[in-house]
Amino acid sequence: MTSTRTAGGPRRRARRILVAAAAALVAVVGVAALSGFHRELREIDPRGADAASELSGTIAQVGIRTFDAPSGIRVDEDLEYAVQDDGTVLTLDICRPSAAAAAFAADDEGLLPAVVSIHGGSWARGDKANADWRNVCLWLASEGFVAASVNYRLVPDVHFPAAIDDVALAVEWLRDPEQLERFDLDPSRIGVFGGSAGGNLAALLGTRGEGPLDTGSRVAAVAEISGPVDLTTAELAGDGASPWLQGIVAEYLGCGSGADDDACPQAAEASPSTYIDRSDPPFFVGHADAEVIPLDQSQRFVSSLTEAGVSAELAVSTGAEHSIGILDETMRVRVAAFLHAQLG
Repeated sequence: MTSTRTAGGPRRRARRILVAAAAALVAVVGVAALSGFHRELREIDPRGADAASELSGTIAQVGIRTFDAPSGIRVDEDLEYAVQDDGTVLTLDICRPSAAAAAFAADDEGLLPAVVSIHGGSWARGDKANADWRNVCLWLASEGFVAASVNYRLVPDVHFPAAIDDVALAVEWLRDPEQLERFDLDPSRIGVFGGSAGGNLAALLGTRGEGPLDTGSRVAAVAEISGPVDLTTAELAGDGASPWLQGIVAEYLGCGSGADDDACPQAAEASPSTYIDRSDPPFFVGHADAEVIPLDQSQRFVSSLTEAGVSAELAVSTGAEHSIGILDETMRVRVAAFLHAQLG
């Protein structure tokens, strides 16, 4: 595995700091007319390295931690895919497959499929490059996909819909002609993978759009693990969700704790289950039978997708591990088989 820092690395950040400092100096010396147009650029704070992964509370070698990356994968770090109106610089890492893996996944024109990887962390913490999610990126690349591991804005700095707006821009960025050529991508073969809060965002990316699956922020396949897919108070309570889960959902939505669904309409808007229709891409949903997200959420979601005429597969593992904590070899084989079947 080789790693390169491009586009958003230390040199670029240093230039941004100099630019911001110069703009601030201009404002101080009296060019007040420009101050309303000045936007200070800032990067996303993962809320501490120790809190950056759903698996940080355990030292057990479970899930994605059982994966050992092969040689030959290249990683382009901190590529800027957008700057939001609030000044947040959005970045992603690209994990490129080895020559052998790329040859396996490429089409007749040499173009590759891509998978956008969305980290978890209660919508409030996490980072694309923590050890566990970097391993996800490397695993996807080892399967022949160009993997794009994305950062997005976090609670409490923002609330819904900031995160989903961000990851949608990442898909659009991949479809930009410059990036298609740069990474030899097929714009019709872009999928998404996410776990926990990232699973919610991956599923929402799959259901909320309309139209062809090869344009804009639409994706051709969704694989998500342990994603809460119905954030309404009524369904969470009916599913027996813990007070902890209900609390982080309320924080993400920007609603008061215990607010009913009439007082918090964004609960339905942030729920992938709200938008299901037959134009949605195929889904793979993974879940553990005793984990923190009620299994009923995934079971009901897959049933609703199937009833709408959408291909959907549910894989349930035994135990209380969560998100990429259940992404062991058996689950990785199933997810990879699904992505290869849908993305070629």
